[in-house]
Amino acid sequence: MFFVNPPEVKTSEVFTSMPDHFRRKGARSLWADANRVGVSLDCFLEGPVFDDEGNLFVTDIPYGRIFKIDPQGNWELVIEYDGEPNGMKFQSRNELLITDYKNGLLTINVETKEIKTVLQRRNTERLKGVNDLTIDSKGNVYFTDQGQTGLHDPSGRVYRLRPDGQLDMLLGNVPSPNGIVLSPDEKVLFVAVTRGNCVWRGPIMSDGSLAKVGQFFTSYGTTGPDGIAMDQMGNLVVANPGLGYVWLINPKGQPICVWQSPAGEAVTNIAFGGADNKTLFCTDSTTGTILKAQMPNPGVKLHYLR
Repeated sequence: MFFVNPPEVKTSEVFTSMPDHFRRKGARSLWADANRVGVSLDCFLEGPVFDDEGNLFVTDIPYGRIFKIDPQGNWELVIEYDGEPNGMKFQSRNELLITDYKNGLLTINVETKEIKTVLQRRNTERLKGVNDLTIDSKGNVYFTDQGQTGLHDPSGRVYRLRPDGQLDMLLGNVPSPNGIVLSPDEKVLFVAVTRGNCVWRGPIMSDGSLAKVGQFFTSYGTTGPDGIAMDQMGNLVVANPGLGYVWLINPKGQPICVWQSPAGEAVTNIAFGGADNKTLFCTDSTTGTILKAQMPNPGVKLHYLR
């Protein structure tokens, strides 16, 4: 790809790696058979999110696990269950809202370990395979329903679940919707389109619908943008697993910096954290590594549902 002004290139650093006793060495899973061409994975990390005490929570999709990592990098298994958890956000102090590829939208209380189903079907139709989510200041949950969609089948969906339970399908023609985030003023929705190797930008109209949806950023390589985040200045941060990159994209869609992974190429998802909320933490999924990089601006504050 040609850039008029090439982005600055930096290297992220390793924060911590999954301890050996948690790794499922030599294991196979149905999820990996379908999504990683049958490769044996000892873990596949995703869904990073911080609690109020500065602990980082991550998912391990193929083995239905959620881990807590303290600020010193120590790992604790929170729960293991029959699911394929991917994206997560805290909807309250102790309760995670999770996009589970196998089971739909779930909540898990990290203290009591109680699991509740929020949404498994839409009008009795099964979801394709939910992937990631974000929550706005009014309590609306925006989430992606990716499944196995791609350029061969551009039927991935983006939904909004309102606080009153109303479910709106905002997009139904996306070739692999993945990460999702709002602009700081919550007037624009950004969706990572993994198998389209790009990020879409959709202005939110006064009635809540999307209009004039366009392609905001175009990447390259074997697989495209995955998890995305937003900083307080309106810059979009994009995890790009096919390249092992994290892009920093300005509001015009121009890359201004890129961080390369020192661990692997499957940098799948990202979350702002640290004392000043300016440290970006990244899941390098197939290596079981958490990376970190210092960002120029703090991330947008995340919202609880209640």
